[in-house]
Amino acid sequence: MTIWENRDDHICYDAPRYHTFSLYLAGGNGTRRLDAAGVSGRPGAVCVMQEGCGSEWEITTPFRFVHLYISDERLRAGFAQARDCDARFLEVREETFAVNAHVAGALTTLADAARDGDHLWAETTLSGMVAGFTGNQPLLRGGLSPHVLRRIDDWLEAHLEDTVHLDDLARIAGISGYHFHRMFRLSRGMAPHAWITAQRVKRARALLRGRMQIARISAACGFSSQSHMTRVFRNHTGLTPAGYRAIATDRIVEDKSHVEYGGE
Repeated sequence: MTIWENRDDHICYDAPRYHTFSLYLAGGNGTRRLDAAGVSGRPGAVCVMQEGCGSEWEITTPFRFVHLYISDERLRAGFAQARDCDARFLEVREETFAVNAHVAGALTTLADAARDGDHLWAETTLSGMVAGFTGNQPLLRGGLSPHVLRRIDDWLEAHLEDTVHLDDLARIAGISGYHFHRMFRLSRGMAPHAWITAQRVKRARALLRGRMQIARISAACGFSSQSHMTRVFRNHTGLTPAGYRAIATDRIVEDKSHVEYGGE
């Protein structure tokens, strides 16, 4: 996520590698999308650009807006987990200078979190934004059934600290490892290994809010070592486990002080 300021420019996006969600925080009346009949922006307008879809823009007056970039894989996996459904139910619709209260509210909060450097606030806001997206009802071919996915999730929760093999999960689904890999990716939006890693990071975030030693957390989450967890955790969150714990601890202390003050 980033906050941009610009003026007097001409920009072309050629097959971007991410979905892009943007909100005009200030200005925008002098921004036109040239490949969409030259429509112009305004403060509070939302744009949603789909992954792989190009666009062309002309900017004549100053503006400031927030951009959120997220890959299709991460977006669909987050949607599948938040809504407990097949990742293919997510529908990302292109929007240009639209009124979208859900996306606008989330991006406004994300901008505030970015200015404050509050990773946890941003994390919670992004999760809520993804969970609130609407889905469609496509005719699904292939993939894994909801009850099989739930059995896999339950098994992973119980064995996340262990070494997990593809064949372990394939046996739960009753299919070959190769077939399982393809069907899981269809349903969850990402490969099994990436999904398992995301679940390990999710558990680590929860445990880091407590007092367990980081070395023990790495073992409890199935990482081969503390350094392995640090590398993966930083890749997913932008923070080291220790850095995340410091922020989480500050937030817990702050929340408690608010409760105590409110009770006086």
